[in-house]
This record gives sequence, structure tokens and C-alpha cells, in this order.
Amino acid sequence: MANYLLAIDQGTTSSRAIVFDRQGRSVASGQQEFAQCFPADGWVEHQPEAIWESVLSSCRQALENAGLDAAQLDGVGITNQRETTLLWDRATGETLYPAIVWQDRRTIEHCQALKEAGHEPMLQSRTGLLLDPYFSATKLAWLLDNIEGARERAEKGELAFGTVDTFLIWRLTHGRVHATDATNASRTALFNIYHQDWDEELLALFDIPAALLPQVRDSSDDFGKVDAAWLGAELPISGVAGDQQAALIGQACFTPGMGKSTYGTGCFMIVNTGDAPSLSRNRLLTTVAYRLNGRPTYAMEGSIFVAGATVQWLRDGLKLFANAAETEALAAETRSGHSVYLVPAFTGLGAPHWDPKARGAILGLTRDTGIAEIVAAGLQAVCYQTRDLQACMNDDIQATPGVLRVDGGMVSNNWLMQFLADMLDVDVDRPNILETTALGAAYLAGLRLGWYRDLEEISRLWQCERRFTPQMPAQERDALYRGWREAVSRVRTTP
Repeated sequence: MANYLLAIDQGTTSSRAIVFDRQGRSVASGQQEFAQCFPADGWVEHQPEAIWESVLSSCRQALENAGLDAAQLDGVGITNQRETTLLWDRATGETLYPAIVWQDRRTIEHCQALKEAGHEPMLQSRTGLLLDPYFSATKLAWLLDNIEGARERAEKGELAFGTVDTFLIWRLTHGRVHATDATNASRTALFNIYHQDWDEELLALFDIPAALLPQVRDSSDDFGKVDAAWLGAELPISGVAGDQQAALIGQACFTPGMGKSTYGTGCFMIVNTGDAPSLSRNRLLTTVAYRLNGRPTYAMEGSIFVAGATVQWLRDGLKLFANAAETEALAAETRSGHSVYLVPAFTGLGAPHWDPKARGAILGLTRDTGIAEIVAAGLQAVCYQTRDLQACMNDDIQATPGVLRVDGGMVSNNWLMQFLADMLDVDVDRPNILETTALGAAYLAGLRLGWYRDLEEISRLWQCERRFTPQMPAQERDALYRGWREAVSRVRTTP
């Protein structure tokens, strides 16, 4: 057996590939950004070929940087931005339209009509999700309704639907495998998380032909082989999971009550709830954490649409700084308890509000407000939103983590992590390996390939790099949070 695995981490703003060794250590990586397309208000698209080319480029770069050729790898794992929806021709592999990104809000009216018709309780009871443009079902329905001839071709079996993992598997295997894993399937609003299969009644509700759908497999499973033409050797694809579930696995949150929060483009808190799904009373999501040997493990998730994207907007839109690394020093300049709040509802508000028409705002500006205060407010918004999720989970499952494991690009900011610990009033643990999303995909592949006997062996590989302990007085914490809730109330369009 070889001693390396390649993990493909296809994200919202870039694709990354990382070579890992058997101890879960990063050997080398490659990364390539790609363009974000905003053709109309609330619309977000990616060019499928840009995604594909960025993945190939990143894989080749990672191998070159590691000084390896593909024949020295044991296999490949894939993790991906979830809910993003693609439609392509089964005969040619060509996509019919740009990828509609998870952030896209074009199907607001469709979701609202289904809500008003009383369909949301049924959908939640089967999928654990809510009626929102976030999920794949209404995106796919939009494609079928707006591309000439698409619906007729879909019903004839000529087209294929997939989230990004399925699209990459199809391309990497030269169209030999049309499959997804249970975690990605659980984000489409078409998958029954209890029966672990596509739901016929939901397909009828959204008018989706079953012939479009991929086969659903375990998260650690056989997904075919990467064709030798792409990387230079034929490699098994043996682990697949949506990015947030992959991060949960990379953080070794295998015991009910353990949770992680990832701070990338968006922010996603997930808590393992074990082998029984628990539906939220607070508009959080119930989802498949992973499925191994045919047995699903479930989780409860809170989704925040904008986290690191706020920093990107402050840098590229407002041009307040040149590099995201500057935000830590800028935030440290601010006085405690400043009055500025930034509500980053650029694509609506996610959990627990689910207000797709809300828009962003900066409130509490005074004459002495400067760049530092606005930057600090952007960082603090991430922590306030995480506290929103924490409160909901406390009510739903009485099992929010006493220690929160964190990952993603933003967690290298020590000021931000300390404010997060202060706002949540829990210890925040940052792991040695921050790229836990890619690591989770590697672990899933390694399980299938026999690298690891079980999840317990993987959990022993996790190590803490630094723990952040709450220091803020409760009175100050609560006052700041009250100000946040008031700011959010100013931008909401729904009660």
C-alpha cells in the first residue's frame, strides 16, 4: 500500500487539493481560485468548466509540490461545496447552464408558494430541511423550467443532475459513475433521511424526473476510479462527503454532543446527534453527518451564509485593507464595547431567521468610527451569529458542546477566536490541522482503503493547537449581544 492520499476540497471561491500521509498530516497542497458570477440581484453562479479546471490544476500542483506522481497515491477523497446544482448531458458531459450556487436566491417565490400551500412540514419531516432557495430542489426545478427542452430531455433520461461531488465524480471517471454520498444527497431537499433514498412524493412536489438522479452511496465507499488521463495513474475514489460533514469528520466529532464550527465563506455549526435524527423547533437543520456500512449518523446544523465572505467584501468591495491577515491587528485597535454592528445579510439571513429578502447593513456609526471599528464589527458578526445558533441548539437538543472545535480559514485570527470564546462562554479549541474539511475526505477514503480500522483510531489522531478560554464578564457579553439582536431586527423583512 502507498502512504499518501489525495483529498480534493472543492469550495465556493477556490478549489484545493492536499496530499495527506497516514497520520493525517498535510504533505503538500495546491489551490486555485475561480470567478464568482452575479448575473442579477440575489443570483450567484459558477462556470462549471472553471470549477473543473481549478480542480485538475490544484491536484497536479499538489502532486508536484509533494514531489510525487499519482502512482504513489493510494486513492482519492472528495469534499465539496454543498447544494450547488449542475445539469449536464449524459452523452457529452457538457453542462447546460452555469452551476447555481448554494448562496443563490432566485427561487424565493417558488419556495414561498410551496410554504403558503402548506408543504414545509412534510418536507421537514422527511428531509430535516426547510423550504428555502438554499437547497438544490428548487434550483434544479428552475433549470428544468428555464432551459429550452430540458424537462423533456430529462424525462427521456438524456440529462444528469448532480451537486458538485457528483459532477466531479462523473468527470474524473469519464462518465462511468453517476453517484453521490448520503451527506450530499441529504442537502437536496429530495432525499428522505429516514429511508435513506430519494423520496417519490418530494420528486413529485418539485416536478423532478427520477431519471436525473445519481445513485446514493455510503460516505466511505467505491465511487469508481479517476481515469489515468487526468493525473497520470488510475486511482480509486473511496471517500466523499459535503464540506461541513467532512469537517465534522476531520475534527473527529464522532460522539453525540460533540460539535464543530467551520469559518470559511459561510459559517456552519454542526453537532453530532447520533443514530436518531432530531428535528429542530428553532428552524435549524437535521442532516446526515455521515453514513458508514449502510448506517447513517445524524447531526443538527445551523447555517450562516456569510462569514469569511464579509472579510472578502471589506477587502475587495470597500478596500479597507489589502490582505485578510491585517484584520487581526485592526480589530485589536478598537475599544471594548464600540457601538458598530455589521449585519452581513448580503444573500439574506440563514439560520435561525431564514429571511432570504433581508439585506446587509452597518449600524451604530458615529463621527469617530473608522476602518478598525468596521473591520471589528465584521469579525464580531461571525461570533454573534454563532451565538444565535448556540441558543437554538441549547433549546433543541440540550447537548451543545461544552468545548467547540473550530476550523476554516478565519480561525487563524486569534482576536476573532478569543471574541468567539467570550461570546459563546465556552472553550474554543483550534486543531493542529486547520484544513479539516479536506482531512475528513482523506479519513473517509482511508477507512475504505483499510488505512484505519475504525473511527476510534481516527479520533486518536486529533490534536489541539490552542484553546481559547472565555474572559469577558457576563454583563458585557450580554450587552453586546443585545445590540446585535437589535441590529438584526433592523434588516429583517419577516417577523
